[in-house]
Amino acid sequence: MMDLRSFLSEFEAETIRIKARVSTEYMAAAILKRFDGGPIVMFEDLEGFRAVGNVVGSRERLYKAFNASESNYHRKIMDAVSSPSPPKLEEFPWEEYVVLGGLNKLPVLKHYEGDGGRYITAGIVIAMSPDGSFQNESIHRLLILSDREMAIRVVPRHLYRMIMEGRRDGVPLKVAIAIGTHPAVMLAASTSPPYKVSHLWVANRLLENRLRVYRFLDGLIVPPAEIILYGEIDTAREVDEGPFTDLTGTLDIVRKQPVVVVKSIYARRDAIYQALLPAGSEHMLLMGLPREALIKSYLERVVPEVGKVRLTRGGCGWLHVVASIRKIREGDGKNAIMACFAAHPSLKMAVIVDDDIDPDDLIQVEWALATRFQADKDMVVISGATSSSLDPSGNQEIGLGAKLGLDATRPLNKPPEKFRRAEIPVSPAEVEEFLRGAMV
Repeated sequence: MMDLRSFLSEFEAETIRIKARVSTEYMAAAILKRFDGGPIVMFEDLEGFRAVGNVVGSRERLYKAFNASESNYHRKIMDAVSSPSPPKLEEFPWEEYVVLGGLNKLPVLKHYEGDGGRYITAGIVIAMSPDGSFQNESIHRLLILSDREMAIRVVPRHLYRMIMEGRRDGVPLKVAIAIGTHPAVMLAASTSPPYKVSHLWVANRLLENRLRVYRFLDGLIVPPAEIILYGEIDTAREVDEGPFTDLTGTLDIVRKQPVVVVKSIYARRDAIYQALLPAGSEHMLLMGLPREALIKSYLERVVPEVGKVRLTRGGCGWLHVVASIRKIREGDGKNAIMACFAAHPSLKMAVIVDDDIDPDDLIQVEWALATRFQADKDMVVISGATSSSLDPSGNQEIGLGAKLGLDATRPLNKPPEKFRRAEIPVSPAEVEEFLRGAMV
């Protein structure tokens, strides 16, 4: 079965287990931060609950979640978005679940100092359209307000449109919130297929048609999950949501946001609560990988060869990209910059480098800027553009800011030898062999 437990079973060797009781107030988040980007962290006793975090905190584990690699992950994601396939539909296995009394039964974390409260961060919100004709799946932060209510942060995308339609028609949206799902399902929920296309279909294609889904309450279709909250989004009501430490590692502002009313909670026997550390590697990878794939697909339309595309860790996995290309004509670098911004409107800075530069090595990237970039002719500045509402330096209320493009590719009218990095014609293996006999 393609669920969280099956995935975790494949990575026992990469899992550490915390056996002592851990507090949900800051301590669990601090432990996740300590191991950020490294092993899976299994809490055996998170205030009485089993819980897991950092499930796909490394790029390699996330690749393995959908049988991908560095060379093809972007293609697999784009193929899944463009050609989704319906998963096998089964009846919900009610006998495997127990009913929990309320949200206070869940080990919901308070992550950072200054956060407005406890937040569910790994919940996939499955919402039915007002007319019941389709459903949408997406990940949203959820602030616990009471034992039965949460505030949901919604940005102007598909769920926002559905809420606006529900508000217009005077009806709530039926929702199920799945916590503890297979990473490929979470990744699919972070993609952007056309409106009315189910992200579960995208997930099924990512999983090579091996996903099974269940017919739940009110006609909602849910993936295998450790915990499922059932209720509705009150489209007529808004409350203060925030502050919350989001992807940038800074406190996002307080906004008026809709309310989720939770009617019932279903948990698998011996359920595993899934925690996702905001601003951690897992957060950045799940959000960023689909955008990397989209940026690469846009780049391939304007330049003949594209190498690595990386939304950088220092750029919060969202705001800065470094892309390598094989340049064949002057202007390719600037065209690539514009393609990056078109693909990902939240992007703040795009750096384009030649294919001899590794975007994962920021020392190489800075070296390219130092030796191949001139600010008066290789810099592109765009003012008053759509930007991320998470950027504290921009206008967060309306999502407006500036964009910077840096073309750090070699000029073609100068000899390439001028820009080639010097090399010593002795291999590392030869050095090691020599040193074994030379060191005393």
